[in-house]
Amino acid sequence: MTPPVFAHGNLRLYLLSLLAEQPRHGYELITALSDRFGGTYSPSAGTIYPRLAKLEEEGLVTKTSDGRKTVYEITDAGRAELADRQPELDAIEDELTDSVRRLADEVRSGVNEAMKSLRAELASAKREARNTATTTTSANINEHQGSVRALHDADLVINQFRQQLRTDLRLRAARGLIAPESVDLLRQRLAQVREDILASLGGK
Repeated sequence: MTPPVFAHGNLRLYLLSLLAEQPRHGYELITALSDRFGGTYSPSAGTIYPRLAKLEEEGLVTKTSDGRKTVYEITDAGRAELADRQPELDAIEDELTDSVRRLADEVRSGVNEAMKSLRAELASAKREARNTATTTTSANINEHQGSVRALHDADLVINQFRQQLRTDLRLRAARGLIAPESVDLLRQRLAQVREDILASLGGK
């Protein structure tokens, strides 16, 4: 997913909106922006501080020292500008929501593909187990029937996992807490689980 990019002047406006919520120092502003965009956009200090300096120069924010940190606070003039440009801020918020929603869709797509692959492997294993059970000796029938039941139980476990994970991801996506790296991590972990299970059965 392409990280959202602020149009000219929009980052300055969004910084004002964050400071309208509460005074913050520079790192808190960077963290707040990253959180709002679900980790898909994290501006550098070189991006944030020049804009804060410009806002201070224009009388829209003030800064005070808090130990080793500099805390920025919006002024009445800053609040007035924010009120005058509320429609622009609403448009930025809409784009933010769309960005997080697109990310959530990508995560769900990754989950669905991974789960489909696992279910296909299970379905194939079930068919092979049933075919083998029809040609095996009576001494091994119970063993193969147990294997088929185990495969059925494994299928249920996978479905339960898929449903629970989708629910968890939707909740976190709504709060902007999912990063693109989560999809890669999911693929890697599911691939490793598949390899471990097949290895316990004696290989592919």
